[in-house]
Amino acid sequence: MPLKARIELDTTDHAIIRHLQQDGRTSVAQLARAINLSPSATGDRLRRLTDGGVITGYSITVDPEALGYAVTAFVRLAYPTGNYKPFHDLVDSMPEIIEAHHVTGADCFIIKVIARSMRDLERITGSLATLGGITTSVVYSSPIPSRHITPA
Repeated sequence: MPLKARIELDTTDHAIIRHLQQDGRTSVAQLARAINLSPSATGDRLRRLTDGGVITGYSITVDPEALGYAVTAFVRLAYPTGNYKPFHDLVDSMPEIIEAHHVTGADCFIIKVIARSMRDLERITGSLATLGGITTSVVYSSPIPSRHITPA
C-alpha cells in the first residue's frame, strides 16, 4: 500500500491540532475564533488535514472502570510463525483487546487488554497463550494514560 504524500503543516495547522486534541467536540465556529480565521477557511483547513491523513478521526475517552473493566494489563506475545491470520482472527474476536502493536525484539506483539477481574484476565491471557509464549504485566496505575501529540 503506497504511503500518502505528507502535507506541509504551518503554525495555524498546529494550532488547529492542539485545539482539537484538547476538545474534539469544539465547533468549527469556536475553532475559527480560537485560531483567528474565518469559519470557512477553518473548515477548508480541517478538510485538508483530514483528507491528508493528519486527522484520522474523532473519538471520546471512556473510563474502563466505569464500564466494569477493573483490570488493565499488557501482554507480550512471542508469536512463533509468520502466519499472522490466527493472531488477527483472535484479536478481532476479543473486544477486551484494546490495542495491539507488532514490535521488534524477543516478543512479536505487545497487547493492551482490559478485564473485569483477575479471573477474566486469566481467560483472556489463556486465549492468547494458545498462539505462543506470553508474559503479562498488570497495570497498577497510569500516571500518563494518554498524551496529546505535539506537532513537530
